[in-house]
Amino acid sequence: MRDTVSSTGRGASVSLAGLEKSYERVGAVNGVSLDIRSGEFLTLLGPSGSGKTTTLMMIAGFEQPTKGDIAIDGISVVAMPPHKRNIGMVFQNYALFPHLTVAENIGFPLKQRGVPKAERTKLVGEALELVHLPGYGGRYPRQLSGGQQQRVALARAIVFQPRLLLMDEPLGALDKQLRENLQLEMRRLHADLGITFIYVTHDQEEALTMSDRIAVMNDGLVAQIGSPEDLYDRPCNRFVAGFIGESNFLPATVRGMEGDIVVADCQGAVVRALCPGRPGSGAQVTLTTRPERLRFANGAHDSATVNRMSVTVTEAVFAGERCRYMLQAADGTSMVLKEPSSAAIRRRTVGEQAEIAWSVADTILV
Repeated sequence: MRDTVSSTGRGASVSLAGLEKSYERVGAVNGVSLDIRSGEFLTLLGPSGSGKTTTLMMIAGFEQPTKGDIAIDGISVVAMPPHKRNIGMVFQNYALFPHLTVAENIGFPLKQRGVPKAERTKLVGEALELVHLPGYGGRYPRQLSGGQQQRVALARAIVFQPRLLLMDEPLGALDKQLRENLQLEMRRLHADLGITFIYVTHDQEEALTMSDRIAVMNDGLVAQIGSPEDLYDRPCNRFVAGFIGESNFLPATVRGMEGDIVVADCQGAVVRALCPGRPGSGAQVTLTTRPERLRFANGAHDSATVNRMSVTVTEAVFAGERCRYMLQAADGTSMVLKEPSSAAIRRRTVGEQAEIAWSVADTILV
């Protein structure tokens, strides 16, 4: 029996319980608890210093937790050295051996595990096929582009058939177009392999594109976890709303409640919003809505389902597929509105007075 985490099934489940990591009394991770499902693509998303990479390094075994537990397939691995956890790892800087060929780089973890040469050759060939680099085995890293080197690093991480793959900002050093192409490749690879991916990034668009679920981290804690749609449409607080995508934040004073809808005075208008709690009348709150959910109003409306507000256009920018407008509300609060660019839609001009409208369902109290 191998002295490693169980290798039955395709994807490993991972459980983090009260995970903490401190450096000289300064907390980098301050009590993270997460359950990651078998075969899931979970992304740890957050700004620099939020604790996401430290959390990943503790799962890998390269950092020792100050407190808490890490279980893979129900087995605690806190005391287990990295090489016995049977985890694939991809770093941002690729970490390829420059003096070894592509095939030798990919075959390295197999050689370390004592896999016979003939079997190594077969598995390396299959890994190269998976990352769309057949025939590249004889080249050296210096003969490859950045994107090709990253594919080799991926192949090396999956060649020994781990049930868990950890990735620390693996696309961060690539240009935008290549990064976007490889995001789709990562999704395909995840679907093909069926193993569990835990991915670290500070790029919100990357996280939204690739993940089954996203754990947004801030100050060493998980601020919110959910599907990309959940986090984008229903952020639980101002940090999440501001970090994922772009948001408008509107100060408001609560008038009262209509069922689970809060009614508030906001910029000289009455605005309704979804509300998880029940703030009291007179409470000062912040409402949020996405710029692309706003539109310039015209015609009749149903006041129970649509919010409306008078604004002044202070900036108008044509940005190709969209027009971006800066607006100013009655008390001077700035807002952003984005609408599709079309010859059928009248462009607004700076200084123009207008009325904007948006759905109550797209308005959240944070």
